Order: sequence, then structure tokens, then C-alpha cells
Amino acid sequence: MIDHLHQAFNTYFNRTDGRVFFSPSRVNLIGEHIDYNGGFVFPCALSYGTYGVAQLRDDDLVQVFSASFSKSVYSFSLHDLKKDVSHAWVDYIKGSIEALQKEGFIIDKGIDLYIEGDMPLGAGLSSSASLEMLVIYIFNTFYHLNLSKDKMAQLGQYAENKFVGVNSGIMDQFAVIAGKKDHAILLNTDTLAYELIPINLQHEKLIIANTNKRRGLAESKYNERFRECQEALSIIEKTKHITHLCELNLDDLNDVKDDLSPVVYRRVKHVVTEQQRTIQSTKSLKQGDITHFAKLMTSSHESLRDDYEVTGIELDTLQEELIKAGALGARMTGAGFGGCVVAIIPDHDIETLKETVIHNYEKKIGYKPTFYEVKITDGTQELNAL
Repeated sequence: MIDHLHQAFNTYFNRTDGRVFFSPSRVNLIGEHIDYNGGFVFPCALSYGTYGVAQLRDDDLVQVFSASFSKSVYSFSLHDLKKDVSHAWVDYIKGSIEALQKEGFIIDKGIDLYIEGDMPLGAGLSSSASLEMLVIYIFNTFYHLNLSKDKMAQLGQYAENKFVGVNSGIMDQFAVIAGKKDHAILLNTDTLAYELIPINLQHEKLIIANTNKRRGLAESKYNERFRECQEALSIIEKTKHITHLCELNLDDLNDVKDDLSPVVYRRVKHVVTEQQRTIQSTKSLKQGDITHFAKLMTSSHESLRDDYEVTGIELDTLQEELIKAGALGARMTGAGFGGCVVAIIPDHDIETLKETVIHNYEKKIGYKPTFYEVKITDGTQELNAL
């Protein structure tokens, strides 16, 4: 793979001095739609992701070619970081550079950058955060900025929120940059304190099943859910001394139920119960109880379906068919409205399970899902340095 990447970099930029980097995708095992509500999330970095080959230039240009999106090399100046509706994928790169500049770093020399990914795009595995962390890590390396992982995650979140315009929390960027092989991250999204929790899958496999329903996060109802949570917080903080919804428990929520509309109440109910499930999940894994952890994943999906209403027929069908076919637990992951289901399945007879789910899903939805058997890996890194 590294030889292929070097060759591609040479093809598009006529130079052989590129350095190779890898930025993983991520999946959130449990704790969905919690990151912008100040609670605990539980993501891990995945072996699928974004590869980049880069080297500094002598001028202020950034020249980039994406194997997924480009027809030719795209070029822009470090001093002209305007959004480009005809090349929206470049906004994640521009936003990451702007975040560094806003932090006060003098970024005066551009780069040549070749990008190639092997993750399904638009599937909810955070291809955007993978790209943001790749770019920030590359500039951190070339400019010797000595940024901490949490600072790089915050800069990536700036790119996503302020430049691209998606109201996401910091979970995606943090999971991508701080991932560790065979561990998930229990991350407090309020303080950024985190704990690495071992995932000991001895007789099980971690599977990502893609509905193959594409969705654009910025155009989805993600921002609507964000606003509903902000509305709830503005009402509840008048009587409860909280700064985030995740500080509530169910008793607190029942106290303010009459102050909320039925829809907003259900949104907050999901947030509160999902927080409890996330904390219970880490306890189960520390005890080596994969079965109970998997059941909590299933309960999470039911809450996302019924209370937060971010699933849809494709995600619900895929999740249900996985459980029927023998998965220990399964839930939608990501923003919802399409994308992927993450499941823990017994490692025996995997192919039979896949065939059954594919057949039943296609019969109901009209097209097939795609399966990815994934490994939990380290965060963004330079491959040459390994």
C-alpha cells in the first residue's frame, strides 16, 4: 500500500519526497448524540480510514488530489480559504488550516497532498473527522507545532463547526486522533478527560454493516436535533442548576416533564438514558461481560429509534435482521438517517449470518447492505515512522 501511495504522489506532483500518513475512521460503540450534550461517549478508531502523502512546498499554495473526488489537482492559497460549493470536500482541508491560523500559528508554506481512503463515504464512520485530523496532524508534523491530541481534536471540531457548518461535538475528532489498538475511549465530552477501556473480543467479531443509504450530515436532521437539545437546556436550566443535559438523571427529567413538549421530552429522555447505558457498558467490559455490553448496544438502538427518532427504515431493518440472524447486539452508529449499524457477532458461521441478513434486507429495502469486518486500531499517525 505504501509503495502505491508513493507512486500516486509522484504521478500527480512529480516528486518522490512525500511522507505517508494514515488517519482512521471511527465508530461510536455506544453513547450516540451525547457528545454535544456534555456527556460520556465510547468510540474507537477503526482500521479503515484516510491515507495521505504530503510534503511542504516553497510557496503558499496547497495542491491536493483526492482519489475519491478529484478529476484534477485542486489548488488554493493559504491566504484565500473561501468555501467552494463545487468542491465541498476541500472545505474540510481549508477549515483545518484556518483553525491552525486562528490559533495563531504562522502557516506560510503550503503542501502537496495526495489523499486516498478505503472507508465508505457518507456512511457515518466520520470520513470528515478522519480528513480533518489527517491535515492537522500533517501540519503539526511539518511545522513542529507540538500540539496535544485534545488540542488537535478541538481544531478539527472548529473546522467542522465554524467552517463547514455542522454542529457536531468533539467525539469524532478525538476518537480519530487518540485511538488505541484494541481499546475504546470513554471520553467525557465536557472536560475531555478520557479512559482507555480494553475490548477483549475472544469469540466475537466487530462488524460494520452499511445500509448503503447515503446521507449528507450537514443536510440531515442532525442540526435539528442539536437545536431541540439546546431548546430543552434553555428551559431546564431555569429550574435545575445544569450546564449540559447529561447532568440530569431520570428523576430530574420527570421533575421538568410538564415544562417540555412531548417531542423535546423524548429527546432528553434519550440523552439521559443513553448516558446511563454508556457508563454501564464500560463496567461490563471491565468485567469481561461482552454479552451484557452487546445487549446495551441493542437498547441504545431502540432509544435512538423511539425517543430520538434518527433511524429510519433502512437502519431499523438492518439492525433487526442482524439480531434475528444471531448478533449479540447491534445499533445504528453516527448521526443516523442512513449510514451504518455496528454489531458484535459470534465469530463462528459469520458468512451464513451475512448471507441471511443480505437476503432479508434486500427483500425489504430493494438493495443490498455491505459488511466490513473491522479491527480497532491506533489513531492518526505517520506510517513512515513506524
